[in-house]
Amino acid sequence: MKNHHYHIFLFTFFTLFCITHSFDYADALSKSLLYFEAQRSGRLPYNQRVNWRHHSGLTDGLEQGVDLVGGYYDAGDHVKFGLPMAFTITMLSWSAIEYRQELIEAGELRHVMEAIKWGTDYFIKAHTSPNVLWAEVGDGDTDHYCWQRPEDMTTSRRAFKIDEKNPGSDLAGETAAAMAAASIVFRKTNPHYSQLLLHHAHQLFEFGDKYRGEYDGSVGVVKNYYASVSGYMDELLWGAMWLYKATDREHYFDYIISKAHSFGGIGWSITEFSWDVKYAGLQIIASKFLMDAKHKKHADILEQYKSKAEYYICSCLNKNNRSSNVERTPAGLLYVREWNNMQYVSTASFLLTVYSDFLKSENQKLNCQNGIVGHEEILSFAKSQVDYILGSNPLNMSYLVGYGPKFPKRVHHRGASIVSYKENKGFIGCTQGYDNWYGVQEPNPNILVGALVGGPDNEDKFEDQRNNYVQTEACTYNTAPLVGVFAKFLQIGNRSLVQDSDSVLVASL
Repeated sequence: MKNHHYHIFLFTFFTLFCITHSFDYADALSKSLLYFEAQRSGRLPYNQRVNWRHHSGLTDGLEQGVDLVGGYYDAGDHVKFGLPMAFTITMLSWSAIEYRQELIEAGELRHVMEAIKWGTDYFIKAHTSPNVLWAEVGDGDTDHYCWQRPEDMTTSRRAFKIDEKNPGSDLAGETAAAMAAASIVFRKTNPHYSQLLLHHAHQLFEFGDKYRGEYDGSVGVVKNYYASVSGYMDELLWGAMWLYKATDREHYFDYIISKAHSFGGIGWSITEFSWDVKYAGLQIIASKFLMDAKHKKHADILEQYKSKAEYYICSCLNKNNRSSNVERTPAGLLYVREWNNMQYVSTASFLLTVYSDFLKSENQKLNCQNGIVGHEEILSFAKSQVDYILGSNPLNMSYLVGYGPKFPKRVHHRGASIVSYKENKGFIGCTQGYDNWYGVQEPNPNILVGALVGGPDNEDKFEDQRNNYVQTEACTYNTAPLVGVFAKFLQIGNRSLVQDSDSVLVASL
């Protein structure tokens, strides 16, 4: 009898140990989706859950005679930048495609779809004719002069476009990718909307491919904020890839194959995946095509895509030659660059998780220069990055705002740092925010739940100050890739808890 109690104690202790030593991915997932509601521009819907926000940017596009109300503010300011917004929507859509079942089980698919649709509704408005896409509303220079709530905006809302005379293949390509990916997400639940998105994606891709050029050459005001350093070839390949996934049309697959070399798809070994550089994501999706019999005749090109995908994964895992590995902080966080480093951690976590799933399903291993790696090791490393974000780091700081007991309280974000419009409707002027809110030591009055801030430096150090925008500003494309990853780890956690409890009972008998 005594023995039986001992086994119950063992089981209870083990269960408690599991719970206390793992993160609440369900909470992280639901909080990450609230962040997109905080970033909404336009007329907020009746079911808006982030209630410190109100309508804003209701005259966007008016000066230019076009309705550009809606979309997202990318970060702590109020400019609507097309390229990072489109990448955000592509990544949310990819999460919803890859981890649809996990998101359904978590009860969050509807919120993901709402976040995607808030972006795609805006892109439909911004794509006013086949060869015209509105690229930006507002401009960074005048916007950064003011510190105001979005509801009080007095800065310029001038809109900028790309067209036949002012091309922007990178912006057109990424927006096509976002709409094609989103069309897959809505295919079953809203087929009419899915077709509409595909229609726009086809036109945007054709426009970007026919009138080639970098968008920052046409929209000069974006250069200091979202310059297209990688050029437009990666976005054209990326757009074709998502259109192929959405339509199965050979025309798009042929594009990926025929331009693989000349556009750098199989030439570039890249160790970052971001709003600017799409090669790693493209190479990982192309690797999966190798498994389809219908693509066998292009196996040589697809193998080259795969070798570049594996170069990316191996360098994240520290398994390439030392000079080509991604740097890490002393506590093991991937470190690409000083400014907003967490964006590269979240995109890497997503690609590593997706590739681990791919290897597991094909019963394959990864061959790196410094050894063979199984899918478990890849997933385990992705988890280490996600857990670092959630608080498993030297400062015990969650870099996902609002999650856990300790997180950044002075996020560099205009709306969050000033008293809510709902509480005080009194107008706050352009520089009044700097005088009364920006420099104060108190925490922000509004918690920007679900925002992933820029994060610590290369020594794992972090200073929670509003003016430290390199570390405390958050962006939509930081959080977007985590949505799928949180859903995946939540599902693994739920399964392993059941398995662990079973195995402990078996072991104790």
